[in-house]
Amino acid sequence: MKNTRKKGTSGEQIAEKFLTEKGYKILDRNFYFERGEIDIVAEDNGVIVFVEVKSRSSEEYGEPEDSITPNKRKQLRKVAEGYFYEKNISDVEARFDVISIKWKKGNPIIEHIENAF
Repeated sequence: MKNTRKKGTSGEQIAEKFLTEKGYKILDRNFYFERGEIDIVAEDNGVIVFVEVKSRSSEEYGEPEDSITPNKRKQLRKVAEGYFYEKNISDVEARFDVISIKWKKGNPIIEHIENAF
């Protein structure tokens, strides 16, 4: 397994634990629809939250959340629509959050950006 893949998986596990500790209910992980994926689907006080997790071990390429391009946002919205379709969910509020994880000396620094886009 590539090191970046390991960090991504580890980042998603850290994000899931972080959200659970904040009182979120995890509904799904790595939900795929067509050619897209959402890292975590959670529920926060009746709101469905689609969470994109981004990790970086260096600041060389900018902030983790900066890698979510307009095309990626469009793809995430499409996957979210697919989630509602497959789960037969309607008339519910939803939002997109980003969990940014920066690794400093082997320790994760977590930033939760609610309603990111």
